[in-house]
Amino acid sequence: MSGNDKLRNIGPKSAAWLRQVGVRTQEDLHALGAVEAYMRVKRAGFKPSLNLLYALEGALLDCHWQDVPDARRSELVLAVDAAVAQLKPSRGRAAAAVIGPVTYIAGEAEDESAPADSLFDSPDDTSGDRDD
Repeated sequence: MSGNDKLRNIGPKSAAWLRQVGVRTQEDLHALGAVEAYMRVKRAGFKPSLNLLYALEGALLDCHWQDVPDARRSELVLAVDAAVAQLKPSRGRAAAAVIGPVTYIAGEAEDESAPADSLFDSPDDTSGDRDD
């Protein structure tokens, strides 16, 4: 955001983050809303503080970010918390999918198809002492 597109309350660092996630104009911000714009920044891997959320809402309300009413701030935080909570289950499933095969392979010492020096073998592997 530069020149005429400059949003109220948004400094150069936040403006760069917003540009990288496709929020380049006041119209973009209005179309998304403060919460979705904030979440796009967060999902992109940046570490925005809640001040960015309040600044975005202030830009929408055309007021200083510190003048966003406390009740509205609380609503925004609850909405962000709900959006973040929706992100976590998918990460949990992905992690479980990665961990699942590790547990399975380590637990199946008789699996002849796995190489003996597999990364999945446990350090106390006693596969040489099997009663076959």
